[in-house]
Amino acid sequence: MEFLTSYQKQIATSLQTFNAGKQPEGLYAPIDYLLALGGKRLRPTLVLMSCEAFGNPAASALAAAQAIEVFHNFTLMHDDIMDKSLVRRGAQTVHEKWGVNTAILSGDAMLIQAYACLHEYDASLFKSLTTLLSKTALEVCEGQQFDVDFEARTDVDIALYLEMIRLKTAVLVGCAMQMGALVGGASEQAAKQLYTFGEKLGLAFQLQDDYLDTFGDAAQFGKRIGGDIIENKKTILVHALNKQGTAAQQKALQKWLADKPANEAEKIAAVTTLFKESKADKATLDYVRQYTAQAFDALDKVSLDDEYKQRFISFGNWLMKRTH
Repeated sequence: MEFLTSYQKQIATSLQTFNAGKQPEGLYAPIDYLLALGGKRLRPTLVLMSCEAFGNPAASALAAAQAIEVFHNFTLMHDDIMDKSLVRRGAQTVHEKWGVNTAILSGDAMLIQAYACLHEYDASLFKSLTTLLSKTALEVCEGQQFDVDFEARTDVDIALYLEMIRLKTAVLVGCAMQMGALVGGASEQAAKQLYTFGEKLGLAFQLQDDYLDTFGDAAQFGKRIGGDIIENKKTILVHALNKQGTAAQQKALQKWLADKPANEAEKIAAVTTLFKESKADKATLDYVRQYTAQAFDALDKVSLDDEYKQRFISFGNWLMKRTH
C-alpha cells in the first residue's frame, strides 16, 4: 500500500535527529540505536492516518506519532531485559550491547521523552493526549504482568489470554488512532470509536503474529519459525489446542512443552503437527478474522470521508492477510 510508505518515511525522517547532539552519549546512543532498527512503524503510521482522516495534515500529528513510537520502543527495550532476549529486529538487543543498567536507564528516558513529545500541543489537547497515554501505559504494564503471571499458571483459558494481549498489545494501537483523531480535530465520540477499531485490529495483529511464528515463512517473517515453541510460550495456538484438542493431543503438547530436547527441530515439527491435527491453526485464523470483522464494524460507525475509510479497510485487510 503506497500510502503507508509515505507515512512511514515521514516518521523515519522525524526520528533520524531525535536525540542529535544530546549528552551523555551513553544515555541517548542506545535510544537512537533501537529507534534506527526500524520495524513496521504501524502504530505511528496509524496516528498520521487518523489525523488526516479528520481534516488536519499528517505533519501536525508527527509529535504524537513520535510519542507513540518512542513509548512502544521503550516497552520493547524493557521487555527484552525481562525476556533475556539476545536479538531484536535482527540486531543485538540494547541490554546485550550496553548492559542491563544502561538499558533500564535509557528505557526510562524514552518513557519520559514520549510524554515530552506531546508538549507541542496546546494545553487542552495536551491534557487529552497525556491522559490517554497514561491510561494506555498503565494497561500495557498490566498486560505485561499478566503475561509474566500466566507462565506459572495452569488455569489460563482463551478468554484470559485474549484479555492479556488486549492490554499488552491492542490498547496501544487503539491509543495511536485515538491520538491521531484528536489531533485531527475529531469529536471525543468519533475519536473513541476509532480507538475501538484500533483495539480490535490490534488483537487481530497479535493473534496473526502468534500464527506466523509457527506457520509463517522465515524469510518474510524476519525471525526463526517456531521460536515460540522452543521458548514454550503459551500462545493462542496452545490455548486453542487445549480447548478443542483430544485428551491425547493435550497430553502430548504438555509433554513437549515441558521438554528441552537437544534436537529443537524435532520439537518444532511435533508441536506444529499437533496444532494442525487439533485444528488449532484454523481456530487461530478464525479469531483473526473475527477481530478484523469487529474492527470493521466499529469503523463503520465512524463518520469519515469514504477515501479515508477505505484506507483503513485496506489496512485491515492487509493486516489479516500479511505473511510477516
